[in-house]
Parts: sequence; C-alpha cells; structure tokens
Amino acid sequence: MTAAALACVLGPRVADVQLVESEEIGIVGVGEATLPHIRAFNTRIGIDEAAFMRATAATFKLGIEFRDWARIGDSYIHPFGAFGHDVDGVGFHHYLTRAGSIADLPDYSLPVVAARAAKFAVPDDDPRSLLSTFGYAYQFDATRYAPFLRAHAERHGARRTEGRITDVERDDGGNVAAVVLSDGQRIAGDLFIDCSGFRSLLLAQAMREPFEDWSHWLPCDRAVAVPCAGQGPLLPYTSATAMPAGWRWRIPLQHRVGNGYVYSSAHIADDAARDALLSELEGPPLADPRFLRFTAGRRRRSWVGNVVAVGLAGGFLEPLESTSIYLIQLAITQLLELFPQKPVAAIDRDEFNRVVDLEYDRIRDFLILHYHATTRNDSPFWDHVRTMTVPDTLAEKIELFRRRGRVMTYREGVFLEPSWIAVYLGQRIEPAGYDQRADAPPAAALARALQRLRDETQAAVATMPDHAAYLSMIGAAA
Repeated sequence: MTAAALACVLGPRVADVQLVESEEIGIVGVGEATLPHIRAFNTRIGIDEAAFMRATAATFKLGIEFRDWARIGDSYIHPFGAFGHDVDGVGFHHYLTRAGSIADLPDYSLPVVAARAAKFAVPDDDPRSLLSTFGYAYQFDATRYAPFLRAHAERHGARRTEGRITDVERDDGGNVAAVVLSDGQRIAGDLFIDCSGFRSLLLAQAMREPFEDWSHWLPCDRAVAVPCAGQGPLLPYTSATAMPAGWRWRIPLQHRVGNGYVYSSAHIADDAARDALLSELEGPPLADPRFLRFTAGRRRRSWVGNVVAVGLAGGFLEPLESTSIYLIQLAITQLLELFPQKPVAAIDRDEFNRVVDLEYDRIRDFLILHYHATTRNDSPFWDHVRTMTVPDTLAEKIELFRRRGRVMTYREGVFLEPSWIAVYLGQRIEPAGYDQRADAPPAAALARALQRLRDETQAAVATMPDHAAYLSMIGAAA
C-alpha cells in the first residue's frame, strides 16, 4: 500500500521508490475486512473498483454485526451510515429517546436494514435521498490484495527488490543510512519506511523506539484463523461473535469465508481456542488453522529520525472493528501530506506523530468500550473486562452519553457520532435523558414522522438488488 501510494501520488520527480520484500516472509493475510476509507485510498491511487474486487474476490461491507457482546442472545450492527437525520442541530437519537423507542434505532438506518436483507447498491449522490445516508467498505482476500498492489506500484515506477534484510547501517547522526540484504546487496536511501510487521525491524530494533503496552485494557493477545467453504447468502457485513475468552470473526468473500478466534491466552489455551473455532465453522475448512501472537499497543513514536513505521511496525490494537488497514492508510496519508524535504524536519515528524498517536488513542477507547460495556459474567474473561478500570478519556465519554445522550465529537478521528451511538446502545448503555430541544415537535407529529421515515427506509431497501447479484451486475464477480 505504501509503495503504491508514494509512486502514484508523488511520482518519480519527488520520490524514487524502492520496495524491498521477501517471498520467504508470508503475508499476515488475516485482516480482510476494512472501513470505508479504503475506497478513497484506492481511488486516489487510480484503482478501478470492479477490477480490484475481481482480483481479490471481494465483497461489499455495510457494517459489522456484534453478537452476544452485551448479553448472550443480543445482536446489533455498527453501520457505515447515519441513523435517521438530525433536525435543527439535534441528533435523531434524542427524538427517539423522547418518544420512548430508542431500541428501534436500527430500523432507521438504511445500511442496517439492507445488511440484514443481504441487499446492496452504491450510495446516491443526491443528498435528499435516503440512499445517500451511508457508505461502504470491502471484505477481500489480503493474500491477493498485496500482489495486486505490488503490480500497480511497479506500473507507476516503484522498483521492487526481492530479498531479506539482515543488517541495518546507521550514520553518525543516528539515522538509517542503508539496509543490507542476505545476498550482500546494500540499499541506501534518504527516508526508510518500516513495513516489517511485528518485527519492527527499523523502528524498534534499529532505532530502539519503546513500545506502550495496552494489554491491561485490551487483553486479547492471540488469534487462530482458518478459511472455510461458505453456506447461505453472500452477506454484505462482517460478524464478530463474543466467545468465552474473546470473540470470533466471520468475513464472507466470494470464494470462501474467513474465520478467526481472537482470544486472551491467559483465559484459554491455544489448542482449546483452535477446537472452539473449528467447531463453529459453517463449512469444511479449506486450510490448516494458523496462529498469530500480538500485543495491543503502539510505539511511543511512529516517526523517528528518518524512519517512518507503517502498519504493524508502529502498533496494533487487534482486529475488532477492522482498524488495522485503516491505520496503515492513516500513516500513508499523513506521510504524503508531510513528505519531507532534505533534511527531514522535526516539525514534520512531530505533526505526523501527533496525528497518529491521537488516532491510536481514540480507537483504543472505542475498542475498550465493546469489552467493558457488558453485563456478561459467564466466564473469567468477561468478568475481567467488565470490572477493569478504563482510561479516564473513555469513562468521561460513557458518562456523557449515559446522562443525556451526548456524544463527544471530534474534529479528527475515524469513528464519528453514529459509530459511538451504535455501540453504546448495542452494548445496552441507554441515556437517562435527552436534548431538551427534542421536545419542540408535538408528540403526534413526531410519531407520524418517525413512522414515515421507517416506512421510507424499508421501501428504499426493497428497491436494492441482492448483494451477490449486484457484484455480477457491475462486473466485480471473481
């Protein structure tokens, strides 16, 4: 992703891009679900949507379904779209709270209703249309996306070198001067972008940047993944089902279903996690289960000297809410905006680190919310996350919503008000009050307006094609 973006956006007059990667090192290829921001990324570097989806056996994604999180038997969808629409600056959920029907909020979300019906169509450009009130992302085969991007990067001037880095040379000022490959080849450069995954070969090992461990808030530190044959309709959403020691993902692709169990090794053994995952598969497994180990957290700084970490080399929070690929895009976008001139300026580094750190911190709080806001007490894992002390920044957000339905808003950040509302209510955090301005319309008029909007949402979804049929219609079928 980084090589393609630098080659396509900056071009050879700004940056001579050399991609070093080794076939000996496999693609993690587990995080196959994304957030809507990937559409802008693909568009910016000139990728055709249908061609990308064919190449990666991709499906569309309207949101994420959460099962059994607040209580066993519960289910809600965090949609990529709005709930109803604000009136005179007052959030729609305040009117539902006043009407006593806040539990019906999903009925006023077009992406939720469409996802449940396995329907899909691209959003309408007309802001007056209900079909303009949502976005979408993709679910794709990451092992196919990487070579697709490699070829795209090379077509735009990036030069690829096959090889494994065995040594890093630093100059007298502490910057990286060159990397040395196993065959003895030496590659020098001005700026080094560390995409070496959890090894963090340049940022952690060469530059010795310390790691901030957040596992006391996000205790899941392992995952076991396995693909299987799909059964039933092709659903336009990812599922996350709570398990006794973590949660299980289901990601429907055109050619298979991705499955994984993200768990805390302090609460379940690897073999037991594998067996629990295999027992839940809907179809025959298509490969042997793969295990991954990780620690939630981030490097104290993502850009140090002339080394910029992108992706796992800079940090990892866990797969919940599909933020891993988004954080890659965030780092790439900021690097493009702050791409240095020689010598690298401290002000560019500081702004890059400020934005990346802020996003990590806010996503961290959003993920902790899913675990902490539960009534489950059926296992030691859920007892732990329900009763743990959370960051003050999250505690304040929860109390603000619980009191009057207020959502703390950001000028920057990936998860905006509808996302927080979806998870608050889905996790059974309901507001005790509402914005007093929602008392303005007469009760009868409010009831009629709510029923009309619910009917219009159902009617709009009824006009949308089946998800699988839409893929074929636009030439995106693999």
